[in-house]
Amino acid sequence: MLRLTWVQPEDLLGHELHQAVQDGRDPSRVAARWYAAGGGTAPPRAGASATAAPPSLRRLASALLDELAALPRGTEDDEPTDLAPIKARCPDWPPPRNAPVPAPGPARLEAAWLGRAVGCLLGKPVEKLPLEAIRALARASGNWPLRTWFTARGVPRDLLDAHPWNRRSAATSLAENIDGMPEDDDLNYPLLNLLLLQRYGRDFTTADVARLWLDELPAGRTFTAERVAYRNLLDGVEPPDTARRRNPFREWIGALIRADVHGWTNPGDPARAAEQAYRDAALTHTANGVYAAMFTAAAIAGAAGPATDVHACLRTGLRVVPPGSRLARAVRHAVHLARTTPDFDTVVDELHAVHRGCHWVHAVPNTALIAAALTHADGDFGGSVCRAVSGGLDTDSNGATAGSIAGLLTGDPAALPDRFTDPLKNRLATSVAAFDGIGFDALAHLTHRETVRP
Repeated sequence: MLRLTWVQPEDLLGHELHQAVQDGRDPSRVAARWYAAGGGTAPPRAGASATAAPPSLRRLASALLDELAALPRGTEDDEPTDLAPIKARCPDWPPPRNAPVPAPGPARLEAAWLGRAVGCLLGKPVEKLPLEAIRALARASGNWPLRTWFTARGVPRDLLDAHPWNRRSAATSLAENIDGMPEDDDLNYPLLNLLLLQRYGRDFTTADVARLWLDELPAGRTFTAERVAYRNLLDGVEPPDTARRRNPFREWIGALIRADVHGWTNPGDPARAAEQAYRDAALTHTANGVYAAMFTAAAIAGAAGPATDVHACLRTGLRVVPPGSRLARAVRHAVHLARTTPDFDTVVDELHAVHRGCHWVHAVPNTALIAAALTHADGDFGGSVCRAVSGGLDTDSNGATAGSIAGLLTGDPAALPDRFTDPLKNRLATSVAAFDGIGFDALAHLTHRETVRP
């Protein structure tokens, strides 16, 4: 039987029960009815449970999803989703850019694209693995603290059997088999957003994002919140309800991984970058899921502007996030922890303990880990991507975003270590048809064209 991931009602309900606790709703009565009827918890790592629920249980799950959606949120005051109240709750919202800022040249943008690809590829083989497995695999090959690609060479067979690599990625993301940049959603979405700007310009709408996805993004290349929103579009649901209807993943990391192009193309203008990221994110996410994208876009816009350091970029990112939100509090805590704790493993252990109630793909702990990695490495490229991946959680996504920011700050692809860039062979595979096989230098020129377009 085909078990389509991320859309089965019986699996969505388990995640929604968890999400309800996160955003201040009381799901206890719904949970009691579900478990009394024989329902199970959400799959901890997979996108679907192993077996389908009987029809009666599936119907109950659908009804309970709607019942949960009607419960009042306890965090609405601190965590709105609409843009106007978000801005109203940000006392330090950046002013509009008045004076022109020189656009980052193709070399800087190539470094950013390469950085994103390197960080993503570094994290791919250990995606979904628990933290202790990542550490054990790297230590077994003499690669801890993490400093280069993962490898199976020299790793004992029993350890590989106990902690198998991510099955989809192992064939293309270990040191012994990397041959160009393989396809990944962490690169597909920046490609789509480059197309978005080419077709609709900077004033695109959330509906334009939806149109582009339906035209260019295969449904099978979507996951979590994006897959639910895609299904909602096909069911005739209009944005922004696409982000809300039966979508327990609406505060996960998916919108964050789509934010880079909005930052790259708005150098020195974090407010505009954040507003673009908001219109993109609103298709699929709410509250902290949206804030993660806005934070990332604003931080990257800061990095793309005049000479600055990574710490200033992160402070810029926080200016567009409601300060009372879970995401803002988590980032502030992570930055403080990284500044005051010499050993990064200790930082990671503390972050995992503090956010143990969140799913490993939730935006809050992942954004915090990205901020901690960049802070602790002081923006150094290799240190940033290796720390981001070594922290576990959504390893490829975190490595990609850390690599994008740190790569942009280096200013030149030649400044990135050859051990990371050479295996990519200036070649990217993707199912976004217009870009399959493209080089990162060509992507940089296309991005620069959108950056300087009026």
